[in-house]
Amino acid sequence: MINATATENLNVLDSTQLIIEEALNKLGFSTEMYELLKEPLRLLTVRIPIRMDNGKIRIFTGYRSQHNDSIGPTKGGIRFHPDVNEDEVKALSIWMSLKCGIVNLPFGGGKGGIICDPREMSFNELEKLSRGYVRAISQLVGPNKDIPAPDVMTNSQIMAWMMDEYSRIREFDSPGFITGKPIILGGSQGRETATAKGVIHMIRLAMEKRDLSMDQTKIIIQGFGNAGSYLAKFLYESGAKVIGISDVYGAIYDAEGLDILTLLDRRDSFGTITKLFVNTISNQQLLEQECDILVPAAIENQITQQNASRIRAKIIVEAANGPTTLEATRILSQQGVLLVPDILASAGGVVVSYFEWVQNNQGYYWSEAEVETKLQEVMEKAFENVYNVHITKGVNMRLAAYMVGVRKMAEASHLRGWV
Repeated sequence: MINATATENLNVLDSTQLIIEEALNKLGFSTEMYELLKEPLRLLTVRIPIRMDNGKIRIFTGYRSQHNDSIGPTKGGIRFHPDVNEDEVKALSIWMSLKCGIVNLPFGGGKGGIICDPREMSFNELEKLSRGYVRAISQLVGPNKDIPAPDVMTNSQIMAWMMDEYSRIREFDSPGFITGKPIILGGSQGRETATAKGVIHMIRLAMEKRDLSMDQTKIIIQGFGNAGSYLAKFLYESGAKVIGISDVYGAIYDAEGLDILTLLDRRDSFGTITKLFVNTISNQQLLEQECDILVPAAIENQITQQNASRIRAKIIVEAANGPTTLEATRILSQQGVLLVPDILASAGGVVVSYFEWVQNNQGYYWSEAEVETKLQEVMEKAFENVYNVHITKGVNMRLAAYMVGVRKMAEASHLRGWV
């Protein structure tokens, strides 16, 4: 059993490894299996020289982690962020393996990142960096090896540049090399909203478990980027009362509900809105406001041992990666909070990325309605599988999700004779 108190200050990779170890123990796998799965099979570090607009050369550091390919090619996003680091990328690739296992996709987990701040770079510099990254990793990626996608501070335009660069290197059109592309270049209908739509399904199913109805529910969303803004829009249109949202600069709160459509219209491309308001509160203050459902959709380690006991939500649905620490998870479970963990709740993005990859391989494209129907079916089945393990094994939802996510990968690794 994990001593959760001792893990509070561990980094994201160490804490991920602890839950994987417990999940494998619960499932009866050997210590050798844990030794295989606790680290990625491959990690590439690259240096990318870029001539900036001012004429100077700047060297960027990037990573690509491939966790486990026993099931199939690895799959996972590329983030552009100043805080990208090796351990984070490794942990995120492990989470992608788990997500793929939870939603039963024929993929292992991958992840990439570049240490940069795209908010301080020109369009021209971003294109050079995107193409330079693809050149640096081109030998390890491909439609049947490792398929990238958008992540934090990357988008469909960056995916388009990357696909074009890869196609130039390989000298043939390769739409299946990358997902999250513009529709006209082989992207899938519904991809941009996929993560948010997946979270919406998780919210709806969690509400059913707690006998809540959408039109009587108060919801707080921390984060107003791609996932958070779409979540706010869909929930608002469904009749829920969104009483709080936030960005990196602060939060807006109104117990009577916010006019989400107006906020969406006024936000900038990075999801910033609070700078336009005078009466704001901090992100931490927002998390502690009373609500029915709290959706952390921003960054890691927002709910911790220090503030978990002050959380006043009945349900937490993690749209962000790693927003709740292990000790906070334990405290919230004791308080009776139903916590839908990140590796389940935010899996909608990789599900529709898989749909995009399938469509690219077939050369046949689906309607948005088809995509949404298939996404709902996959997410509902995944939720029920995890919830059943939670109930039958008497473990919290996070450990239940890890148990479901790691089983397929471990069994495939065993059948291949690796362990």
